Amino acid sequence: MRIVTITRPFGAGGHTVGQEVSKRLGFELIEKGIVDAVAKKAKVSPDWVKAIEKERGNQLINFVNSLVSINFLDRLQEDKNRGYIDEKIYVDTLQDVMLEIARESDAVIVGRGGQYFLEDHPQAVHVLLTADDPFRVKFLQEHYDMDEGQAQQVILRGDKRRHNFYKKIHHEDYNSISLYTVVLNMTKISIDRAVDIIAGLVEDLE
Repeated sequence: MRIVTITRPFGAGGHTVGQEVSKRLGFELIEKGIVDAVAKKAKVSPDWVKAIEKERGNQLINFVNSLVSINFLDRLQEDKNRGYIDEKIYVDTLQDVMLEIARESDAVIVGRGGQYFLEDHPQAVHVLLTADDPFRVKFLQEHYDMDEGQAQQVILRGDKRRHNFYKKIHHEDYNSISLYTVVLNMTKISIDRAVDIIAGLVEDLE
């Protein structure tokens, strides 16, 4: 199966580019659905997965662990009808989900470390989108109906959350160009041109 992974900071147009690439190629778009897939596999609420992914995830898990005994957690994990998740289980389950996606369908995966989990996939195109801050602010204003101050705050929070996510999966070199098939500066090119480039790289895999 062919796979496109798209890594981006918030406001660089990752969702939009991913959506258009999936339409162009007829691939499944995998984005927020990964949370539900991880939650289902770990047998926990999607809210727990979201908490793990956010910057306060580790503190939440430590707090919960402090309220219950280790024996209880052991029993909980042994009960096949219930689940438990911490950062290690999250990373392992996320990797399993990514590999399952890559085995089952042609897909575009936006975010969540796909470039790492699928780095050895023989038919993967790994894309890094970049953009300067003024572009990101303007993009959020135009596409998400935000004013300038709101857009700036979303970018700050998004960058922090992105850094913390990659720290959780033990990779902090996510902007290293060696990880990617192509790096696209969205400040310099249009979304349509980005889609053309990515689709062309995928078609070259055939």
